[in-house]
Amino acid sequence: MDITEPEIKKKDILFLTDENFNRDNVCIVSGAGTGIGRAVAIAAGANGLLVMGLDFNEEEGKKTQKMVEDLGGQMFFVKTDLTVDEDIENAVSQAAKAGTIKYLANIAGIQHIDAIENFPMQKYDYMQRLMLRAPFYLSKLCIPHMKQSSDGAGVIGNMTSVHAHICTLNKPAYNITKFGLRALTQSIAAEGDGKIRAFSVSTGFVKTALALKQIPAQAEQRGITHEEVVRDVMMGFSRIKEMMAPIDVANLFTFGFSRFARYLTGGDLLFDGGMVLTYAEKKGKSS
Repeated sequence: MDITEPEIKKKDILFLTDENFNRDNVCIVSGAGTGIGRAVAIAAGANGLLVMGLDFNEEEGKKTQKMVEDLGGQMFFVKTDLTVDEDIENAVSQAAKAGTIKYLANIAGIQHIDAIENFPMQKYDYMQRLMLRAPFYLSKLCIPHMKQSSDGAGVIGNMTSVHAHICTLNKPAYNITKFGLRALTQSIAAEGDGKIRAFSVSTGFVKTALALKQIPAQAEQRGITHEEVVRDVMMGFSRIKEMMAPIDVANLFTFGFSRFARYLTGGDLLFDGGMVLTYAEKKGKSS
């Protein structure tokens, strides 16, 4: 099964007409250096927004910037350690100077495979700070700018997962942060009065480096082959036996940000190939 990250082509991008999709409005994207974050940055830029990409990996972030520009978009990159408050504050400050902050996509995340009893607390704390505290702090800093915009509106999209709905083996910190992001989404929506919207996107496995890196650890933890991890663990409970492409996920963010999603506030876009809602136990296999 091919899980190499596919090239993003213009024909695969969802283009929507929205008067707020213009170069005066900034879309901040965390984790913009690779994977889903890169795809969201490209889709936002292609749809006319001024993109601000955040990532600690400057080399990959600059590659994303070039990809956005090659498609006619505009992006600037700010090297950002999302576990450092001063870096987050600097990023939002620079975004506010560049334009009106209207959109925030919290994408950045990592994975660590281990049972609770063996889970290193240093890694747990890092994942909490990167994947839950940073989205909270970015939201806290961006919301006032959104309220001060001409229409007082803005949208925050949070990248969750099927792991914001179900918990699977040996991913406790990931499960906890993703459930937490759904709670953050709903909290923002509860306070937003319909003007500051928030939504989450929950997918199954996506063709990214993050998914690829999980395979050896999952195989070792479960005592199975790499092929069995992909077939039986990753895709075993999906009704669609193919991983999503990053741009497929990015298109959901484009829709969620757009005028077509004005009733989407506090909601979750569950695009998981049927993993969660058609869940059926298979003898001898676990998810």
